Amino acid sequence: MKSIKYFSIIAVASLAFTTASCDYLDKDPEAKVPEKNVDFTNLDNLYQPVSGVYAKVRTGGMHWVIWPLTIVRDDDVWSGRTDDQQLLVDFGNYKYDNSFWGLNEMWNQYYGIIKTANSALISLDSYEANMTTDTQRANYRSYCGEVRILRAYAYYRLVQAFGAVTILRQNEQTDLRRSTIEAVQNYMLEDLEYAMQNCPKLRPNEMEHIGAVTAYTAEHLAAKIYLNRGDYSKVKTLTDEIINSGKFELYNDFYELFKIPGKLCNESLFECQTTDFGTGSGPMIDVDQWFVFQGPGNLGGWNFIKYRTAFMEWAHNRGENTRYTTTFLIPGSTTPSGDSIGLSGTSTEAWNGKAYTPKNQLTPGRTKYGSNNNVRILRYADVLLMNAEAKVRLGENGDAPFNLVRTRAGMATITGVTADQILDERRIELCGEWGERYNDLIRTGKAESIIGTNGWTIEKTYYPLPFRQISDVPDLKADPKNE
Repeated sequence: MKSIKYFSIIAVASLAFTTASCDYLDKDPEAKVPEKNVDFTNLDNLYQPVSGVYAKVRTGGMHWVIWPLTIVRDDDVWSGRTDDQQLLVDFGNYKYDNSFWGLNEMWNQYYGIIKTANSALISLDSYEANMTTDTQRANYRSYCGEVRILRAYAYYRLVQAFGAVTILRQNEQTDLRRSTIEAVQNYMLEDLEYAMQNCPKLRPNEMEHIGAVTAYTAEHLAAKIYLNRGDYSKVKTLTDEIINSGKFELYNDFYELFKIPGKLCNESLFECQTTDFGTGSGPMIDVDQWFVFQGPGNLGGWNFIKYRTAFMEWAHNRGENTRYTTTFLIPGSTTPSGDSIGLSGTSTEAWNGKAYTPKNQLTPGRTKYGSNNNVRILRYADVLLMNAEAKVRLGENGDAPFNLVRTRAGMATITGVTADQILDERRIELCGEWGERYNDLIRTGKAESIIGTNGWTIEKTYYPLPFRQISDVPDLKADPKNE
C-alpha cells in the first residue's frame, strides 16, 4: 500500500504545484508554491514539496524528445525514423541545428526541474521554522537531501547535453551567465554531499516513500561526476561504499529487469515511477509518450530508436545471448514473451528492447505501450562497472565487480580485465541508456578515433545552446564564469 500512497501524493502534488509553463530562465518557475495558500504549520504535508519535484522529473525530465537527443550521439543508436524527424537523424550524425524545438524543450524541462527543486527547498525551510522535535528536523534534512539529488540530476543531464550552463541558485536571480563545467559539477557535488550526510542509507525500495532517492543514489551520481573528471580514487571510494553496504544486487533475470517484474528491484538506485493503480481504466501516473515513441508500430509505438546493424553484429560476435535477446527487438521476430515484432520495410535494425513491456504484463484493459512500467535511470550494474574501471586505472584488480555483470548476462568470466574490456562491457550492458556510450567515448578521449569518421569533432562535443534561449537571454552568450 505504501507505493500507492506515494503515487497518490505525487499526483496530488503535481496538480497543486502547477501554474503556467515556463519557457525561459528569467520567467516564474513552473510548479512554484504559492506560499500564501500553504499552511506551513501543518507538518503532515511536509513531503508534498518533495513529491512535486518527483512529479516534475516524471512529466518534464521524461519528455520523449529528450531521450533521442540524449542517446542518438552514440554510434550504436539512431533515431529510427527519417520522415518528419530528420533532424534527429542529423543530430546523430553531429549536424546540429540550434533552432530545433527539441533542444529548447530539453533546456526548459531540466530547468523546470531545477526551479521546482529551488521552490521546494524554500517551502521545506518554511515548514522547518515550525518544527519542535529532532525527528521532525531529521525528516526535514532527509527531504531536502532528496530534492538536492533531483536538482543535481537535472544539472548532470544539462551538462551532459550542453556543457557549460547557468547555475540557478535562486529562481529570481538576474545574472544568468553560464558557469564552467567544473563549477557546475562542484555545485552538484555540494548538493550530493549534503544528501549523503542526511538521506537514509537504504535502497529506494526500502524507503518510507517507496522508490525515493537515497544517500546511495547521491553516491552513485557523484561517482559518475568524478568518473567524468578522471578522479578514479573518488570513484572507487564512492562505489566501494555502495557495494560494501550489501544493500544492492543484480536482478537475476536481465530480460525481466526492464519489465514489470524488475520495477524497483534491488538493482535500482533511481527510477522514474509510474502506476496504473492496477485498474484497466481511469487515471494513470505515467511518463506520457516516453515508452510509446520507442515502440514498434504494430505494438502501438511510434517506430523511433533503433540499434545500428554494425552494433548488433558486434554484440553477436561477442557471443551475447541474454543481452542480445533483451536489447534488440528484431523486426519479424517473436519475443520470449510471445509478442510478434512488426516488419520495418527491408530494415533488420532492431528497436530498443529495454523500453519494451510485453502485452501479457499489462494490466487488463490497458493497451498503451509501456503502461505501468518505470523508466530506469541509475542501476547497480553501472556501479559495479565504474568500480571495476576505477580499480584497474589505479593499478588494482577489477575482476570481481566486472565478472558479476558478465555472469548475470551468461558470459564467461575474464581474468585480469583491462580498461578497454570494461568499456566494451559498458557498451553492451548500458547500451541505449542515457547516452552512456557517447559519454564514455568523450571522457576517455576515444571519440575522435571512433566517431570522428562520422562527422564528430571536438567542437561538437556538446549541443549548441538553443536559439530561443540565447535570443531571449543575452547573458548566455558570455564566456562561462568560474563560479
